[in-house]
Amino acid sequence: MAKVTIITNGYRPSEGEAFMNPRMREYFRAKLLEWKQELLQDSTETLQHLQQGGLAEPDLADRASLETDRSLELRTRDRERKLIAKIEEALRRIDNGTYGYCEETAEPISLRRLEARPIATLSLEAQEHHERMERTHRDD
Repeated sequence: MAKVTIITNGYRPSEGEAFMNPRMREYFRAKLLEWKQELLQDSTETLQHLQQGGLAEPDLADRASLETDRSLELRTRDRERKLIAKIEEALRRIDNGTYGYCEETAEPISLRRLEARPIATLSLEAQEHHERMERTHRDD
């Protein structure tokens, strides 16, 4: 996501500044919007690709391979659709002032975590706790 640097004039959030100050919020907004745009572009390309070819392959193995490829592509796009919804939710959190704060503890989420996963809603500690609880309460 190199374009974010251009949009924000080389600014990168740092631990030494006030957490979620206006400049930091705009940095993450730009990062999220760019990510969303990339996903939407991929989705458009998938639709064009699916519309181009039919399943008129005469060879059964080729047709099966094509169907498998399309199925995989559609599953990938479905995951991306869900990711877009999470990006939109993160943008709403920026607008309402809750972005960057853990949903469970209300503590700030580390900048390193937000850089790596801008849609994060839990601090690393809360996420790890959540995953441990899932593993111990799973119905096996």
